[in-house]
Amino acid sequence: MNLDFSIIKPYFNLFVVGAFVTVKITALAVLMGIVIGLFMGMGKMSRISIIRWLCTAYVEVIRGTPLLVQIFIFYFGLPQIIGINIPEYPAAVIALGINSGGYVAEIIRGGILAVEKGQMEAARSLGMSHAMAMRYIILPQAFKKMIPPLGNEFVTLLKNSSLATTIGFGELTRAGQIVAGNTYKPFEPYFVVAAFYLIMTLAFSRLTNILERRLAESD
Repeated sequence: MNLDFSIIKPYFNLFVVGAFVTVKITALAVLMGIVIGLFMGMGKMSRISIIRWLCTAYVEVIRGTPLLVQIFIFYFGLPQIIGINIPEYPAAVIALGINSGGYVAEIIRGGILAVEKGQMEAARSLGMSHAMAMRYIILPQAFKKMIPPLGNEFVTLLKNSSLATTIGFGELTRAGQIVAGNTYKPFEPYFVVAAFYLIMTLAFSRLTNILERRLAESD
């Protein structure tokens, strides 16, 4: 076994920048996913059949197709339709965000359904509209129940963001490819990439657990 991790030192900043970009695009994608998921999750619970059908179709299509294919559609396929090339950065964020929206929709729907029905009935009896009750009563309670699965979604998307390297986007995995290509030693750079991902996922999981405990103490 001929391992030499000293080759990583000249490229260490490349890994750090790649990790920062990975966290950045993941955060943007999750925020986008939360916005989409909020509307889609509530839309799946709508009494209007066409809205419920469209939102259900969106969730099923997103959850039923590979993320890699979705990235290819946005980066390679969409320009064929709109006639405009989409740069790697927005293509990666949009594809990841839309993918996240399909999963967050189910998280939000599950969180809302976990709140006792009596809460809505009590709010309506006080004169609140359905929208007001949802905004001020139901969603704040549901949010506490959503913290663990939303944390898991962030961690999952953080790891899945590595698929953006297939379109040449310069995130953490792409940094590993560059170093492996320059040094002709694939094990060391990919081992470092894996270590970075592990540190980031463990750190965010820890933050999620702390937030969950603090919200539980406030009940």
